[in-house]
Amino acid sequence: MTAQKVEEKLFQNRYLVDADNPHIRIKDPEVCATRCETKQCAVCCPAGCYTVEEAKVTLITDGCLECGACRVVCNTYLNVAWEYPRGGYGILFKFG
Repeated sequence: MTAQKVEEKLFQNRYLVDADNPHIRIKDPEVCATRCETKQCAVCCPAGCYTVEEAKVTLITDGCLECGACRVVCNTYLNVAWEYPRGGYGILFKFG
């Protein structure tokens, strides 16, 4: 049996984007850019929703696994507002 890459497994999931009401947001982007040195949210997110370019953190919620890791690792600044998506939106896990 050949091992699958994480990206291949993530591709099996489906995600219904709630464009008008994202369930995660960065409260103050300046905190990420000027005070946070480690940018742990970009490291820990298994779906790769956070990216860092020139000290700026960008969040794209499409494909979020709703694990909540980003809000846990941002415990120093509490700069991630996270809640479950509205009913009918968000991740739909598929197995097989």
